[in-house]
Amino acid sequence: MRQNSVTEQLTKAGQAIEHSSFATVDAEAGDRGSYTEEQWPLVRRMIHATADFEFNGLTEFHPDAMQAGLEAIAAGAAVVADVEMICVGLSKPRLSHFGVQTHQFISDADVIEKAKAEGTTRAVQAMRKAHQHGLLEGAIVGVGNAPTALLEVIRLIQHEGAKPALIVGMPVGFVSAKESKDAVAELNDVPWVITRGRKGGSTLVVSAIHAMLALAEAREKA
Repeated sequence: MRQNSVTEQLTKAGQAIEHSSFATVDAEAGDRGSYTEEQWPLVRRMIHATADFEFNGLTEFHPDAMQAGLEAIAAGAAVVADVEMICVGLSKPRLSHFGVQTHQFISDADVIEKAKAEGTTRAVQAMRKAHQHGLLEGAIVGVGNAPTALLEVIRLIQHEGAKPALIVGMPVGFVSAKESKDAVAELNDVPWVITRGRKGGSTLVVSAIHAMLALAEAREKA
């Protein structure tokens, strides 16, 4: 198998630092529980991004999550995010290699107007807009900030026929963050990756997707 090029750091020095960091995580993580060889690189990258080893255990996977995510990336599926931070954080060259585009609508004028008129959050209306434009179908949905976005995606799946390829559900916070992720974990037909409890954030979603991009490139070169 040839070494990845698109999903690696751009300089030899950067690659050496990242590889050394990953090796440190591997050495210090201890028991990796039931994570598979494909799941662990995702958890490792999340720990690398946060220096928080609790994600070795807090991170949970639907049985089909990794396969669904890698197939979606290989097919050039869209990434629909709850906030702009995720779209900005994802590497454009890595996404472009697979023809993946990102979408977020949290600050759109019509989203804000509907949220005010209907007494909902912008995150709810942003996910509704994505669904109305057909963007959730076969997409990777990344939620790192707004639990209401995650709850709305669940509603759209259960009541309006939305069918994303994968949910990366990792909202952070104290109001409905834990509960929204617990609700995602009840989904059977749509694969998911979540972080249990209050911990989460857009950085974790970006890390998880970057890990999948790296694995997808490795598959290309196998």
